[in-house]
Amino acid sequence: MPFFLRGLVIGFSIAAPVGPIGVLCIRRTLAEGRALGFVSGLGAATADAIYGAIAGFGLTFLSGFLVREQGWLRLVGGLFLVYLGIRTFIARPTAFAGSGVSPTGGTVLWAAYATTFALTLTNPMTILSFAAIFAGLGVATRDYESAGLLVTGVFAGSALWWLILSSAAGALRGRLRPESLRWVNRCAGIVIAAFGLLALVSLR
Repeated sequence: MPFFLRGLVIGFSIAAPVGPIGVLCIRRTLAEGRALGFVSGLGAATADAIYGAIAGFGLTFLSGFLVREQGWLRLVGGLFLVYLGIRTFIARPTAFAGSGVSPTGGTVLWAAYATTFALTLTNPMTILSFAAIFAGLGVATRDYESAGLLVTGVFAGSALWWLILSSAAGALRGRLRPESLRWVNRCAGIVIAAFGLLALVSLR
């Protein structure tokens, strides 16, 4: 299989398991629209591509450093998830909730992208996941061109998953009333905060 297609499959499979980023993407799509949900996913896809590049190009000195310092990164990520969970729990539906359409400014989109990008980067163990998958599939990056195609495929596969997820959640958005979205915020907030607490507890 060509390197790009292999990367596509790997990126999709890495992104597909629903975790805190997935919950955040679904919640943002339901509350603010598909654009915000998809851009949130792109932040995670970019971070996945960066970690895929570190594994694909064999940057062992960088991967070793990130794995050694994973405690601090996971601490920051866990605290940030708890903060986002509380903020999501108390958030009120916007005036456009349930309409299926809401205005989204560039600043809001950038903040959504940056949030998921930073959260995904706080889990450096993803590098080891990529390395293990590359080895298991017999993916040998013999040169920079092959590695580049592989990483591009990883980004495309991850982005494809977030497009599917945000589109599916967006299809339900117009059917939800503000009261329903209020409960979505509460449930999503609890789940996101729980992921953060689990990350903090795992540091012991």
